[in-house]
Amino acid sequence: MLEIARYEAERRLRGTVALAVGIGVLSLVFLAFFPSFGDADLEGLVEAYPPAFQEAFGIQAIGTIEGFLAIEVYQFVWLLLLGLYVAYAAASSIAGDVERDRMDLVLSLPVSRGRVVLETFAALCVPVLALNAIVPVAVYGGVLAIGESISVADLAMVHLLSIPYLLACTAIGLAISVVVTRASVASRLAIATVFVLFLIESITASTDGYEWIGSISPTHYYDPTAILVDGTYDWGGAVVLLAATTVLVFLASVLFAQGDIGS
Repeated sequence: MLEIARYEAERRLRGTVALAVGIGVLSLVFLAFFPSFGDADLEGLVEAYPPAFQEAFGIQAIGTIEGFLAIEVYQFVWLLLLGLYVAYAAASSIAGDVERDRMDLVLSLPVSRGRVVLETFAALCVPVLALNAIVPVAVYGGVLAIGESISVADLAMVHLLSIPYLLACTAIGLAISVVVTRASVASRLAIATVFVLFLIESITASTDGYEWIGSISPTHYYDPTAILVDGTYDWGGAVVLLAATTVLVFLASVLFAQGDIGS
């Protein structure tokens, strides 16, 4: 059992470690610049940005270590760039195997198409879990190294609650992967979809009467700034993201089972 999941997870292991190290080092580089913020005109800096940008990245609290981390690491690197990456990786998974004719070999074995989708998703979860286990250690060490302190509970929660968000982005990519059989097209489409959803939430969040439109975006349900700066945990948002992930993975299984490979 789970042979496909184990194989795919092992195949992604090296890339996952490299990505974790890269994000960890980048976080330390960002943190090294934080002490210099004490001499900056932060209020003028914040006011220089348009309201939509302030709302999207929560830069009002950039003067604190919590706000700085939320903006520089979690709003930009974690929420946006990592969200795009996991969607990209998921979109190239099944579509790539179909395009290279590897899927025909896999399905010649006694496995159902639904099992292929589920085990592929399970393998894609491994990098998400690994990154959320490794990176916070580097971030916390970096905070201590510059003589600052941060709530361990809030740092742990910003990573724990990012898991449903990243899984939702992964599920978006997986759903696209079973519909579009060219890996390059599927990957670009997944990136575009997640980015457009991010923009929708960012733009509508600062408008009157249109905030509800942003509820279609995964970023609506995960706010690193609220967690780190205010200590607010959106458990309801996590449930919504997990439910959406379940629906998307189920939909991907159905579509893959009914579709014609290579058509």
